Order: sequence, then C-alpha cells, then structure tokens
Amino acid sequence: MLTSSQRQQILLVDDEEDALLELAELLEGEGFCCYTATSVKLALQQLTRHPDVALVITDLRMPEESGISLIRRLREHTARQHLPVIVTSGHADMDDISDLLRLQVLDLFRKPIYHTRLLETLDNLFPLPRLHLVN
Repeated sequence: MLTSSQRQQILLVDDEEDALLELAELLEGEGFCCYTATSVKLALQQLTRHPDVALVITDLRMPEESGISLIRRLREHTARQHLPVIVTSGHADMDDISDLLRLQVLDLFRKPIYHTRLLETLDNLFPLPRLHLVN
C-alpha cells in the first residue's frame, strides 16, 4: 500500500541477491517502494502483480535470461512498451550498448553503481513534490 510519503514503485532485477538488497535499501531510504526479482521470469511475475511499477532497474548479465531479453519483452508488451528501464552491468560491450540504444533504455550504469549519480537520475525522473506554503 502506497502512502503519501512514498515515491514511485521500482522493480529491481539482479541475480546477485546482495547487490539487489543493497540497492533496494538505498532506494527505499529515498522513499521509493521497491520490488525485487532475481531472474527475468520473476521480474515478469512482479510486473503482473504490481502494475503501477514506474521504472525497472535490471542487471544486464544473468544466468538464465539477460536484461536485454527482459527489455525486449517489455517493448513487445503494449501496456509496458514505454516503461523506463535503467541497466546495470559490470561488463557491457559495444554490441550490448547498441542493443540498449535500440531498445531505448534510459541509462546504463557500470557496476559497482555510483549511488549519487543513480539518485540524481531518479530525482530528475521522479522529482519530489514541492511544498507550497500558504500565508
């Protein structure tokens, strides 16, 4: 249940559970509501369960299916084709980067993620509501 103090819902996808939990903790500390998945299959289940997810942050390299596979599935799904996606990777090559550009990802972050830059990106994407003081 979202409260007025929470920001958007974000789905985090990474096969490395420690990295996943660390990122979820960081973003929840910034007011985001995070769901996590350790595979593309689980990510798709989370998206079905949580239709209000406003952003996906996915790892590029995962054992069963890649982050590119997840993004392709999103782009083929009418209701999700414009969902913003940020990709994280420890080893993206030029072919990966050209695929990501074609799939219109929002950004690519090298691992380990520079948290300040990620938070700046999220603040630009989802600005905090400004308080208006009434005299």
